[in-house]
Amino acid sequence: MTGGDKLVNALASDASNWKLVPDESGRLRLVNSNPYNLPANENEVEPLFNAETDVIFRLFTRRNPAHGQILEWNNPASVQNSNFIASHPTRFTIHGWNGGADSGLHANIRQNYLGIGEFNVIAVDWGAGAQTVNYIAARNRVAAVGDIVSRMVNTLVSASGTSRNNIYLIGHSLGAHAAGNAGKQQNGQLNTIIGLDPAGPLFSLADSDIMAPRDAQYTEAVFTNAGLLGFDLPLSDANFYPNGGRSQPGCGIDVSGNCAHSRAHELYAESVSTPVGFRATRCASHGEITAGQCSNTGSANMGGEPSNQGRGVNGFFIVSTNGNSPFAQG
Repeated sequence: MTGGDKLVNALASDASNWKLVPDESGRLRLVNSNPYNLPANENEVEPLFNAETDVIFRLFTRRNPAHGQILEWNNPASVQNSNFIASHPTRFTIHGWNGGADSGLHANIRQNYLGIGEFNVIAVDWGAGAQTVNYIAARNRVAAVGDIVSRMVNTLVSASGTSRNNIYLIGHSLGAHAAGNAGKQQNGQLNTIIGLDPAGPLFSLADSDIMAPRDAQYTEAVFTNAGLLGFDLPLSDANFYPNGGRSQPGCGIDVSGNCAHSRAHELYAESVSTPVGFRATRCASHGEITAGQCSNTGSANMGGEPSNQGRGVNGFFIVSTNGNSPFAQG
């Protein structure tokens, strides 16, 4: 029996468990919502994923803004022989389900960073583990991806002398949890972790591999499709809910939620370089956010470069945006 036949049989065994869910590119995928009713072995329906060999790191700088240089977590010479400059800030970008080297967040965030200054921007490509019809398998790989990102950080530090205080991890959807896991492996020493609409399906606050406040010196989450594709509860020091956090202006009848889900990384990319800024209002509780009634208890900028690390920013924030780029309203 082929892998395809076994997948069909698994589907047929209990069709009620399978649902159509869009990936980060808007393509509809079948997702088994019951993690306990899967084929016995992952490789019965797809190739196995080995994070140690399958995660690819591509370095972009102003010297090579379009063509990435490959860095290897187990090869210090790959760092020493690249355009990596230890004194420049380093920013990792990590894609979500069914993403890869061409994921929109990589190029968009990179262009905004390199447009404002000298940065080491490292795109994390775990497409070998993310490009699968089996969402459960991809979801269960975030810890392994985070571990390899952490090892890459260790190599950057040992090979170049760069400081962990210079490093941000920026992840979208499943990539947000991968970033959190890398931060856990770094014992919370990294400067900042940004979670862009952290994935919701099959995550709970009790999970050891979910993004959490102590994963870095400062953690920030931007919720744009909370309760559908994004997680529904606060996960960071500072939790920003653009336009209430569930749907986004300009997305029309966004039944799948994909437009709103992707908006998180579009907003963050713009926040890096906009002179206007995303000024947000601090609410007294997460309950006020969901109720749409906010007691103004302060303000802060969402996203931005540098981050809010060291500024005492925490809590729950709402911010209004435009429906199309430029999104920032100040």
